[in-house]
Amino acid sequence: MHCLYLAQRVPYPPNKGEKLRSFHQINYLRAQQVDITVAAPYENEEELPYFESLSQGYGCKTLMQPLGNKLLRYLRGVFRGQSLSEAHFHCIALQQKIDSALTTEQFDAIVCTASSMASYIFHSEILNKLSKKPRLIMDFMDMDSYKWHQYAQNAGLPMRWVYHREAALVSRLENRIGEHFDACFFVAPPETELYRKQVGKAKAKILSIGNGIDPGEFYPGQTSQSSNTPHLLFAGVMDYTPNVDAMLWFYTEVWPSVISAWPDATLTIAGMNPTPAIAKLDGIDNVKVTGFVEDILPYFHNSNIFIAPFRIARGIQNKILQAFACGLPVVSTSMGAEGIRCSPGVNIEVGDEAADMFNAIERLVNDKSHFQSLRNQALATIEQYYSWDGILAPLLQLIEEK
Repeated sequence: MHCLYLAQRVPYPPNKGEKLRSFHQINYLRAQQVDITVAAPYENEEELPYFESLSQGYGCKTLMQPLGNKLLRYLRGVFRGQSLSEAHFHCIALQQKIDSALTTEQFDAIVCTASSMASYIFHSEILNKLSKKPRLIMDFMDMDSYKWHQYAQNAGLPMRWVYHREAALVSRLENRIGEHFDACFFVAPPETELYRKQVGKAKAKILSIGNGIDPGEFYPGQTSQSSNTPHLLFAGVMDYTPNVDAMLWFYTEVWPSVISAWPDATLTIAGMNPTPAIAKLDGIDNVKVTGFVEDILPYFHNSNIFIAPFRIARGIQNKILQAFACGLPVVSTSMGAEGIRCSPGVNIEVGDEAADMFNAIERLVNDKSHFQSLRNQALATIEQYYSWDGILAPLLQLIEEK
């Protein structure tokens, strides 16, 4: 079997959500003796060694091309009636390399990661001319049109108009993918059902394929245990709108109550590219903003509660699974917990209002037996449901289907 894998960004190193998911898919398929050619654009030359790592370390062929001038890409996309997401990741030179590979090599399947990569399918001059066409498989990950709709609801002009336009065009693209691709999958069942309702009858087989956890990367620390003082952690890319919104809301609405109840409490916001609004919290009210860190694991080990106060965006939050794998009790909103195998009060605490989140933190700090029970159940959840091999078996079946 030979698979062409189209990624928005080079899926290495696996240090953020989409790259982590794509990396483990590639690694799993290679272990199943599937030959992989990875095609991805890049924004700067610092990314080139990552392609080399995929080639030398994981046996992948690679196709890469710099994206070029962003303004020209956006203008070309507007002229074509494309969403900005499509325009951002589409590179004519990479399209030519992909078409050349389709001419010289026989692929059994093409896997696209995120709807934006479908542009390379729909703009191909070669694909429809092939006598034996590869199966087309889309990993939507999340329902992007819904995400842009959420952004529009929370934005003022002129960005509200921009987000509404993006939501409409991405929705149109999602429908087109459903009509032309053989299979589409999402990271969480709620996303899958939302898409089924949107597209109605579609050619594509529609299913959910979640995320897993590598126990060699995330595991409990030797001193991870309850404490009389909350030491809270949030981890994520800190220029991503849902993460920024979550932490600004938590700092404003919940953190004053926490720091009032426990003056020695700490809140660590760990993740690359903090926005100015996040960065200015560093050093205020026992808040630490780390920026980029080489290794996130020590931050899990040095905290005793993980928070996931999401109010926008959808899909499985890898960071919650990572906290589970580290035996770190999680306090989340219902949106943050969406798509994860969890039961409030059993392996996670869930609260959508500020008072509910505070009460959950208070219970974990004051009730040691509940803390330990939540920790044990979280670890059991990872062991039972979130091995990568088990989760990704349906992807191999999609590639092998005739």
